[in-house]
Amino acid sequence: MTKTEIFIELANPDKNGVSRWVSVTEFVGKYACLTFGNGASWARKESTLAKKYVVEFDKNISSGNGIDRIRLNGLKNDDYSQYIRADIKKAIKARRCVVLGTSNPEVDHKNGMKNEGRVMRNENQRVEDFQPLSKAANDAKRQFCKECRQNGIRYDAKLLGYPISYYSGVAEHHNEENACIGCYWYDPLEFKKHLTEKK
Repeated sequence: MTKTEIFIELANPDKNGVSRWVSVTEFVGKYACLTFGNGASWARKESTLAKKYVVEFDKNISSGNGIDRIRLNGLKNDDYSQYIRADIKKAIKARRCVVLGTSNPEVDHKNGMKNEGRVMRNENQRVEDFQPLSKAANDAKRQFCKECRQNGIRYDAKLLGYPISYYSGVAEHHNEENACIGCYWYDPLEFKKHLTEKK
């Protein structure tokens, strides 16, 4: 087995290419060959692993600049998981951005983690799984979702001046399928409906 295959066995990513955080302290016994030498070695940007998966590193646990843990956070160039049915695209693009009210929006997956099995299976997608966002709003959401996946802390809507952080759930998450629900970016319109009841 290659180091890539050995790590995939250890990390055990799901069908969407998302795994748990794997500590370097687990690189023992059968997995000792995964111990990092110069840099990330077998997990570098040009590696076989990084060509297939989004590879993330955490260097914030121990002192120094060494890699403390590693995880897989989705598949690269995964047309299947990124695919949105044509009828849904048409319906969403006919609407206005739910944040800025502008026309000609992009079609956004509400679930920024894109780890919801049903939505990733194209035949089971529903219009309500998506929303219209302007490019500016979608770019902002994409960045906030990336940070959320990396640090395990959901976006706090109080940063936008709202009186509540989320209408459902708490700050921390563990990449559950429903972890996005309650976040402002998951569904700004639904979020605003909950403002009065949360006062």
